[in-house]
Amino acid sequence: MSDNLLEGDGEPSGYASVVGARLRTVRRQKRLSLQAVEAASAHEFKASVLGAYERGERAISVPRLQRLARLYEVPVDQLLPDNLADGLGNGTRSPQGGQARGSDKVRIDLTKLKDTTGPEAAALQRFLATIQVERQDFNGQVLTVRGDDMRVIGATLGLGTTEMVERLDELGLLHRP
Repeated sequence: MSDNLLEGDGEPSGYASVVGARLRTVRRQKRLSLQAVEAASAHEFKASVLGAYERGERAISVPRLQRLARLYEVPVDQLLPDNLADGLGNGTRSPQGGQARGSDKVRIDLTKLKDTTGPEAAALQRFLATIQVERQDFNGQVLTVRGDDMRVIGATLGLGTTEMVERLDELGLLHRP
């Protein structure tokens, strides 16, 4: 089977275009260039081939998609379109949840969290990974957590919201621009 997915008129097929759009979106959220992905993958993903995937000109195999997801540190299903039945969705996913007031938001430094160990940090990492998936936010640097999420995180760890923010500060996880 050829991995060239051009339709009869020379245009990329719908499904490959939607998958490609997802690949491009996540790569850009990670602030990676095509060349940076090539280098980070030890040249497994050539910039030109990754660009062809992103334009929908080539199909990516499932094993390669899995390796790319690991490289991007995202669940593999986040690189696929919402509607797998027809693959012709718009390739984007809408964030879940309501708006919170600005004062209810806390910015957590995800790069520092990766280096933090212990059961508290592990629980926090799992919860924040869920938020990232729901929001389609895979930049991997900083995550803004809403007031309602802080209440849930705090309750999980047996803390009130204020105590939870103080604990994050003690752990050095609050992002200060």
